[in-house]
Amino acid sequence: MSLTAPRQATRFGVVLGVVSSGVAMSNLDVFIVNVALPDVGAHYGGTSLATLSWILNAYAVVYAASLIPAGALADRIGPRRAYLWGLAVFVLASIACALAASVWTLVAARVVQAVGAGLLIPSSLGILLTVAPPERRIASVRLWSAISGLAAAFGPLAGGLLTQLDWRWIFLVNVPIGAVAWVVGLRAVPPTPGRATAARPDLLGAGLLTAGIALLSLGVIRSEDWGWTSGRVLGCLAAAVLALVVFVARSARHPAPVLPLGLLRLPAVSPATLANLVFAVAFAMMLLSAVLWAQDVWHWSPLATGLAIAPGPLMVPFLAIGAGPLARRWGAGAVAAAGSVVFALGIGWWVLALDTDPRYATGLLPGMLLTGVGVGLTVPTLVGVAVSALPPTGFSTGSAVVTMARQVGAVLGVAVLVPVLAGGGTGSFRLGWWVTLALSLVAAAVCLAIPRPRPAEAKA
Repeated sequence: MSLTAPRQATRFGVVLGVVSSGVAMSNLDVFIVNVALPDVGAHYGGTSLATLSWILNAYAVVYAASLIPAGALADRIGPRRAYLWGLAVFVLASIACALAASVWTLVAARVVQAVGAGLLIPSSLGILLTVAPPERRIASVRLWSAISGLAAAFGPLAGGLLTQLDWRWIFLVNVPIGAVAWVVGLRAVPPTPGRATAARPDLLGAGLLTAGIALLSLGVIRSEDWGWTSGRVLGCLAAAVLALVVFVARSARHPAPVLPLGLLRLPAVSPATLANLVFAVAFAMMLLSAVLWAQDVWHWSPLATGLAIAPGPLMVPFLAIGAGPLARRWGAGAVAAAGSVVFALGIGWWVLALDTDPRYATGLLPGMLLTGVGVGLTVPTLVGVAVSALPPTGFSTGSAVVTMARQVGAVLGVAVLVPVLAGGGTGSFRLGWWVTLALSLVAAAVCLAIPRPRPAEAKA
């Protein structure tokens, strides 16, 4: 037995490394692309922020809509196979992004990249939760989140360094990481059983969700140019509502819906998912506004911007693990709510302290550190409490629900920020930060609705 345990620990470590590589690429990609966005716009002839936002939002919309079908597919064919397919798609799409001849070609390649990420994330967690012993599942989720956070922490710095060479390197960096993970994963990840009898994923439902979120985002982003009362904006919003209503109705009837409504009836999953969505709106607004402030107001380079933003994400991996004992003692809802409040304090600092004089140590840095603490306490805690409530047969699908909520929130965050900043000047940034602060407090209130687990569950 003494020989078996080390072998199992070694195997678990290798599997954790392989599955975390895909998660790391996805998180690295988000931060790298944000930092490089102004340079991408300059490369494509001074493209407007409203158009550039689709480089972020097309990825996030398709990613969100593909997560549940991909999770269901992973449950059907096995997480290992789904993960390896996701790696291949993500890497090939990254090459296409680097070779894009126009901004809309880049957006199209980002859509394909999002499909790969949609396969990667739920299947990676599905593999991890299948391999991990039951008593280590919550700890494994926190470790998975911590590695994601560590990748995010290096994202801004990597984005700045790579953009100094050429913005196309922000996508090419995925190629060696993905190739190594694919080769090692092919040999090291054990076969994970699928459920061939499971119903096929609802692709029409995924299309309805994609259309609904995309139309909602389009209407909000273009509201400044078209006018809130214009026929085009009202038409986009009405079509979005119709698509989302039909989507929910279809999810209630389909045997393998994009949104499994039954999972949302689990006591912890519903409030954790909603809190994830609202907090993600605030997070997306925070991240993009910080990048644009540093580059457009202070006129810093991408490298300087990446270095300036990095301390916030760097707080996340340490807190992702350290928040575990706090959640067991005080409850996940209380810890996540406290994190959301700390995040709000960071945004409040920017409202009061930032001006056109580029004072980093007393201006941007304290807000970055506070928001980093807030993210580290909130996001891993919400993911952990939601996933721990899932049945073993639905790990991939259930974890995708939580991740989908975060991606939808990211789309809405960018969509809301773009028209707010369209007015120009520092006053527009402050208005955006007030909205961000309010949303983070709403997320804190939702977190408090998460029930505490029974004593037997808390020990797990």
